[in-house]
Amino acid sequence: MSTSAQSDGDPQGATTISPQPAAPEATPPPSNAKANGFAPLKYPLFRDRWIASTVSNLGTWMQDTSGTWLMTALTGSPLLIALMQTAASAPVLLLGVFAGATADIFERRRLLIFWQTWQMAAVALLAVLAFAGIIGPVWLLLLTFLMNIGSAMNNPAWQAIVPELIPRSELPNAVALASASNNLARAVGPALGGLLMAAFLHATTGAGWTFALNAVSFAAVIWVLYVWKRQPLFRSALPAERLMGSVETGFRFLRYSPVLQATFVRAFLFTFSVAAVWSLLAVVARRHLGQGALGYGILNGSMGFGAVLAAFLLAKVRARFTYDQILAASSAQYISTLLVLAFARTTWPIILFLIAGGFAWVCTMSSLNVSVQLNAPGWVQARALGMYQMVFQGGLAIGSVVWGYVAEHSSVKVAMCASAASMAITLPFTLRLHVMRGSIPDLSPYQWKRPVPHLELEPQPEDGPVRILIDYNVPTARYNEFVHAIHQLRDVRLRSGAIRWGVFRDGNNPERLEESFVMESWLEYLRSRERMTTADATILQTVRAMHQGEEPPRVTHQVYAKEVETAAS
Repeated sequence: MSTSAQSDGDPQGATTISPQPAAPEATPPPSNAKANGFAPLKYPLFRDRWIASTVSNLGTWMQDTSGTWLMTALTGSPLLIALMQTAASAPVLLLGVFAGATADIFERRRLLIFWQTWQMAAVALLAVLAFAGIIGPVWLLLLTFLMNIGSAMNNPAWQAIVPELIPRSELPNAVALASASNNLARAVGPALGGLLMAAFLHATTGAGWTFALNAVSFAAVIWVLYVWKRQPLFRSALPAERLMGSVETGFRFLRYSPVLQATFVRAFLFTFSVAAVWSLLAVVARRHLGQGALGYGILNGSMGFGAVLAAFLLAKVRARFTYDQILAASSAQYISTLLVLAFARTTWPIILFLIAGGFAWVCTMSSLNVSVQLNAPGWVQARALGMYQMVFQGGLAIGSVVWGYVAEHSSVKVAMCASAASMAITLPFTLRLHVMRGSIPDLSPYQWKRPVPHLELEPQPEDGPVRILIDYNVPTARYNEFVHAIHQLRDVRLRSGAIRWGVFRDGNNPERLEESFVMESWLEYLRSRERMTTADATILQTVRAMHQGEEPPRVTHQVYAKEVETAAS
């Protein structure tokens, strides 16, 4: 079927989108708050989330140190020890995109409560097995993996709720404070975990107490989520997407988002090399430095201390340097840290370089995270964050296996040198992948001026495919300008759900051009209009401004004509 429609202001009518509310319970920050990076803590909802998250992160980092050290007590295999990092990172690699999709489909508050409870249960079981003295390498790896399934499914929704708690302008500072939360816990947690391990005669007993305390720490987050009265920024008036369709839409958005692609490539290459530090630091502490659990906790805490410094100073660093410069300097610093870990045999040089490594880690992590959050609109933000975490943690998981294998069959020194060489080789390539250049796009939902066009043959939501044709009359003198502008619109159409797009020039009338794009169904077409942002609309309006004529561009909606089966006579 085919139906035409005229529009006078927007070429495709309008849809109903919930307005974007202000941050609830917001208290305007002082004028100089942005410079010191603490402004988001002026908002009660964000502050409560930050405190609860810090408590939970403290327990998590205590467990990370105790769990890894317990593995060194259970086995001497560098590969099995390195697999602890893989068990922590692999769930994100496997489930990151599905985690983002569920966070965009389901109610985020309930979803977060479920996955926080899942993690608490997994950690509690680890504590029971440790106290009973029956935990082994397999159980430790398995339950660490299960706990991090909960973490992988939780994290996209956890990060995606931040813009609901603060103004968008404070998002970079909020991400830095989130890093401060995690790394304040990283500075203290590993030392506390190591202290608990050292306080008991048996490693399993110390680990059991650490696991139990971590299980209790999840209760703080669950309570904050339980009492939170959520006000989402984006609320669709259409039926929820199905899981696989949501995943496919997320990948399609990434395919036509060059800025996110650059961010993801940089994230993978960085974490792949840096994984040698996280996965083999316990081996360095035991074999090269002769340290026990407490010494390993101090080394791990040194990175946390550097990370806390970075989180507090990052706002000033961003004011002086571009994101690309920050990322390049961080990579160069980690090359130095890896080489020091390879060759140093005394503790103090390693501690100093680990502090600098922690500083570089937060600079990188925060810069990449901000790039994702500021370049993904609300309707797909959790999916973008899920894919980003999948790539980020995937680099850690794969790197941990690779460098653990190298250390197993050669030496830790060779593994560290190889990882430093890997980062040095890829650094010139990553310098060409720009992050956060230019102005930040306005990704607020676009408010259409006219309602959805009423078609004489009203399609059902699942009818399709649907083809939309838009006729433009463009003066010949503006042809090149129009073609350049409308090819920018191509990515807008494809990001928001179109499966095909094209623009054609009439052979008999050079001033007549026709844009054509295809959606999988009428429902997907309606969703594509909900997904349009103010930045997208600016591109659309630039194209429309070149149309010449008293009437606006003519829009035709065509629905695939299916053969109708008739009953046999």
